[in-house]
Amino acid sequence: MKMKTVALSLLLASGLSASQWALADDYKLDIKGMHSFVQFRIQHLGYSWLYGRFNDFDGQFSYDENAPEKAAVNVSIKTTSVDSNHAERDKHLRGEDFLNVDEFPEATFKSTAYKPGSDGKATLEGDLTLHGVTKPVTLAVEEVGAGKDPWGGFRRGFIGTTTFALADFGIDYNLGPASKEVELTLSVEGIKQ
Repeated sequence: MKMKTVALSLLLASGLSASQWALADDYKLDIKGMHSFVQFRIQHLGYSWLYGRFNDFDGQFSYDENAPEKAAVNVSIKTTSVDSNHAERDKHLRGEDFLNVDEFPEATFKSTAYKPGSDGKATLEGDLTLHGVTKPVTLAVEEVGAGKDPWGGFRRGFIGTTTFALADFGIDYNLGPASKEVELTLSVEGIKQ
């Protein structure tokens, strides 16, 4: 009888932990409908902002409303897809002075911690790999919203922004003192899987 009780307890415990683990929903970034974006901006000579984006990327995230601190994000970016709306500049950005896409065709972000705040705001920490260098970065995150879509699915969206020095990732081309840092924005809409 004691053996049956122990076996039943183990079965219940494993079922409970599995159901708790299953509460986190997995989301695939909506890149087919392009409702997700990887954008950047950097000052041009201190006189204006230059905006750009990466057109080819993929990723996913997991999120549990009851335990948001367990959220996780993983994004991969094809650096050759950089698009600043100017063909000659994009060619320069793909070259050795900047992204060096022949040697470093992919950039990645993998989260290490999610710290919920108030009013849908949070801090997302993770490792950014760019130009062959991996460094920790912190994103200020805001939940945009969540709910059913018109096609019978469920979606959730966030926007996160971080700023970092290009030199920290081995990109030391001199653009002037006002252009040492770049602001990176991940605006993601995930489709629940």
